[in-house]
Amino acid sequence: MDFEVWPEAIELGRLFAEQGYELALVGGPVRDLLLHRKSHDLDFCSSARPEQFEPILRRWGHDGFWDMGRKFGTLGAMRRRPDGTEVKVEVTTYRSDTYDPDSRKPEVNYGDTLEGDLSRRDFTVNAMALRVPDLQFVDPFGGASDLSKGVLRTPVDPRQSFDDDPLRMMRAVRFVAQLGFRIAPDAGEAITSMRDRIDIVSAERVRDELTKLLLSDRPRAGLEALVESGLADIVFPEIPALQLQIDEHHRHKDVFEHTMIVLERAIALETGPDGPVPAPDLTLRLAAVMHDIGKPKTRRFEPGGKVSFHHHDAVGAKMTRKRLKALRFDHHLVEDVSELVNMHLRFHGYVDEPWTDSAVRRYVKDAGHLYERLNRLTRADATTQNKRKAMIFSQAMDEMEERVRELKKKEDFDAIRPDLDGNEIMELLGLEPGPMIGRAYKHMLEYRLDNGPVDHDVAVEELKRWYSEIQ
Repeated sequence: MDFEVWPEAIELGRLFAEQGYELALVGGPVRDLLLHRKSHDLDFCSSARPEQFEPILRRWGHDGFWDMGRKFGTLGAMRRRPDGTEVKVEVTTYRSDTYDPDSRKPEVNYGDTLEGDLSRRDFTVNAMALRVPDLQFVDPFGGASDLSKGVLRTPVDPRQSFDDDPLRMMRAVRFVAQLGFRIAPDAGEAITSMRDRIDIVSAERVRDELTKLLLSDRPRAGLEALVESGLADIVFPEIPALQLQIDEHHRHKDVFEHTMIVLERAIALETGPDGPVPAPDLTLRLAAVMHDIGKPKTRRFEPGGKVSFHHHDAVGAKMTRKRLKALRFDHHLVEDVSELVNMHLRFHGYVDEPWTDSAVRRYVKDAGHLYERLNRLTRADATTQNKRKAMIFSQAMDEMEERVRELKKKEDFDAIRPDLDGNEIMELLGLEPGPMIGRAYKHMLEYRLDNGPVDHDVAVEELKRWYSEIQ
């Protein structure tokens, strides 16, 4: 086997061997070694029980120790190299899990052998081990062969494996995205027939798998596998619902296919670490996936064979909020993605007729911290095959962005406020705090957006004019 093992792993193996215990590097780190991918978190399993190997880990991990997984037989430690690199390890006693079919969590029983431990892992490519310190490669289920073929198989019968832990079905589609693998036919059939079992898995665990899928190098492949397997019908039904035939004349524009193209285009517009939208960006990618989910609900067949989707942006924003909340995504992420879906058509009016400076200010103000992502989503969504239309759209976006840059040189968009504050408004109108002050403040903000910064006297005159009109 051609790989280079981290010296910390060999050192830890020696410490265990000195005490008469077996230790083996297992799972993802072994797979990554064979794929020549970096792995900073090292997972091990051992013949020792936690109380036996805890002193060894504490001695080795002089920069950190944790035991949150103690009830599952897992302890962790961390050490920093002189160059600052953190090496994190977790060691788990050999396991032979038993599962309650109606429970989300396995009941852990300790096992006696490395091979027995490997048999309870999710896929053969994760069921390989490397004994340390002697570097004996252990592969009882042909994981190395499956790795070279790029195929995901389960070490035991797939129905048993997915019944034991239904989250493994989500992990399968996630590995399609992360590793570019394909799911073995028998495993794929098992997922499709057992997809309802995913219901017993917590929303948080499903969300974490979806997040890893979306942040991978091939999220489109993962989402396509999610839909083809039928899992999406359970965990993200709005996505397969996009597989629409738009009209009865068989001009087949599949909204799902369009969405996948938009996702890939949005990813291509992400920036490097110093840019405004560093890759990979979960907010932008989720918005690309969700931007058209309001279309199935708003589809109308118009006279002449045309199809409309009026207000699919607003409807989609509500659907986005509901789905992402159900998946327990962070509140700020839910609001940001929903707002991007809500605003994704906003720019199209500019293409027909360039905006006034006030309309440009309003667009930037409304987009707020999402401005850079919104522009990227809007560009990604312009998938027309008509080269002339595509060029006009791209030029219009370039022009609008340049106008924003010029306006930002003159004023701070992030700090746009009315030229009069609440206290001045109360004093000028002779009013106490109340709803009327709020209305006046809102009017003066609109006036500011329309006109840019104005002299204080001009703002006072405008306030008095407005107030006299509404009396």
